Amino acid sequence: MLSTLAGFCLAGRATAADGTVHDPAAHPGAGLHKELIAGITEADFLKLGPGKNVVSLTLVAAFTDANQGMNLNGYHHGKAVYVVPKGWTVEVTFINPSPVPHSVVVVEAEKVRAVRVGEPAFKGASTPDPVLGTSAAKVSFHFVADEEGDFALACGIPIHATAGHF
Repeated sequence: MLSTLAGFCLAGRATAADGTVHDPAAHPGAGLHKELIAGITEADFLKLGPGKNVVSLTLVAAFTDANQGMNLNGYHHGKAVYVVPKGWTVEVTFINPSPVPHSVVVVEAEKVRAVRVGEPAFKGASTPDPVLGTSAAKVSFHFVADEEGDFALACGIPIHATAGHF
């Protein structure tokens, strides 16, 4: 299985073919900038937006220690499901309180098995530079869900989605 991921795992550290290293020991609570997520609760994750046919989605990387911090809003391996009607605008606020880079990109669900999840399924449906990610930062983006289907909110850092960060 590891060979299909084009990487290897040594002492808990996963390394992709491009040299990207992920050390799960760096995650659980280590160096979190908790001021970025102060007061955020599950009720903030998905809300009706300010206009007609708009939803506001807040995604927090490393929200809990679940899956060694490789989670969005505390969920991993696709365990959270958000349903957005076709044609609605999705306003996303992505917060990464961790010093470890993370990102989010909306992709077709099957792409979470790839080392690199690829381009967004919808125009504008990712954080800036999803392969590089951001650390201890808050960024926003928006897109229109202009087609129906199964999509995933995945971390675009190589190998993160395959580790369950979706």
